[in-house]
Amino acid sequence: MELRITRWRRYGHDRWYANLPDGTPVGWADVKTGDLTVLRVEYRDDVIAALTRRLQIAPHPVPTVVKDEAEPTPELPPLTPADDLSVSRPGKSLQDLLDTSGPSTWRRLVSLLLRRPSEWDSWRKGLAGEKRVGAELDRLKRHGWHVLHSIPLANDVDLDHLLIGPGGVFSVNTKHHQGRAVWVGDDSVKVDHGKPAPYARKSRAEARRVARVLETYCPFPVPVEPVLVFVGVTDLKVVATQLSVRVYQERQVSALAPLSGALKPDQVEQVYSVARHRQAWRRA
Repeated sequence: MELRITRWRRYGHDRWYANLPDGTPVGWADVKTGDLTVLRVEYRDDVIAALTRRLQIAPHPVPTVVKDEAEPTPELPPLTPADDLSVSRPGKSLQDLLDTSGPSTWRRLVSLLLRRPSEWDSWRKGLAGEKRVGAELDRLKRHGWHVLHSIPLANDVDLDHLLIGPGGVFSVNTKHHQGRAVWVGDDSVKVDHGKPAPYARKSRAEARRVARVLETYCPFPVPVEPVLVFVGVTDLKVVATQLSVRVYQERQVSALAPLSGALKPDQVEQVYSVARHRQAWRRA
C-alpha cells in the first residue's frame, strides 16, 4: 500500500502522518519521541514501515514504540434541538445577559441623564458588534462555509463566532471600537494610542481551546486559526511582522471565502457536526 507521509506541527506537537491516497490518516509518528500510533490496524505493517523509514532520516533517531490506538474516538450523543447551536443568533449570550441582568427602564434613564457609563453600555456595544460581524460571516455560507455564533464555553464565557469550511476553522473574536483608531503589533493592540490590550494573545488561546475540543471528536488534525475583527473603527493599522492572528475590519472577512485545501468536504461536515453540538463544549 502506497501511503502519503505529511508533517503536522501545531499546539506543541510535531508529527509525521501516514495517510491513504484519499487523505484518510491511518497512523502517525511523534517526531520528538519516535513513538508510532496505528489508527487503522488493517494497515499496521504499511504504517510501521513507512513511518520508521521517515524517522530514520532524523538527525538523532530514538527508539520507537509501536502502539495501536487503544480507545476509539469518543462519540457525542444524538443531537437534540436543545443542543443544536446552529440556531443561535449572533450575540445571543450578550442578549441573554441583558435580558436577565440588564438595567430597568428607570436605571437606564438615570444613566442617560447623568451621562454615566455602565457595564450595560459595554454589553450593548458588544452585542451590536457581534450582530454586524455575524451578518458578514453569514454571507460566506453561499461559498460552502458553515457559521456558528455565540458558542457557550465553561466559566460563563462564549466564543463569538466559528467559521468552518474548506479553508479550515476560524475562531472569530469581535471587538467594537466605534470611531476609534486601532494599532496592531506582533503581540499587542492599542486603541487610540492607549494601553496595550491582550487581544492577540487571548485570540490565540481561544483557537487552541477550539482545536482541543474539535480534535477530541474528530479522528484527524483540525487546523484552527484565530481571527480578530474590528467593528466601527476609523483606522486599522497592522504593523506586525510575526503575528499569528488574522486581523480584519468587518467588511474584510469576505477575504476568507476563497480559502481551501485545509479540510476535505467530508471532514468539513464532520467538524461542523461536532461544533454545532452544545455537549462538545460543556467542559471547554
